[in-house]
Amino acid sequence: MGDLLTPSHLIIILIIALLVFGPRRLPELGASVGKTIREFQRSMKEATEARATETKTDGTQSNGTGTEGGKS
Repeated sequence: MGDLLTPSHLIIILIIALLVFGPRRLPELGASVGKTIREFQRSMKEATEARATETKTDGTQSNGTGTEGGKS
């Protein structure tokens, strides 16, 4: 089976969307999709940064013995 998102498939999808939604509504839909993608990327970046900060915090905590777990 060929690639799913070849340029010819994308053109067909665009033509179908144009027929279904019309030329006036299509730019609005494109803007909405763009905003959704940006929001998703922002959320993923925040989650990744929060996890990295959490990992750094967990990795630098010490129990005062110089070894992890308190056993020497």
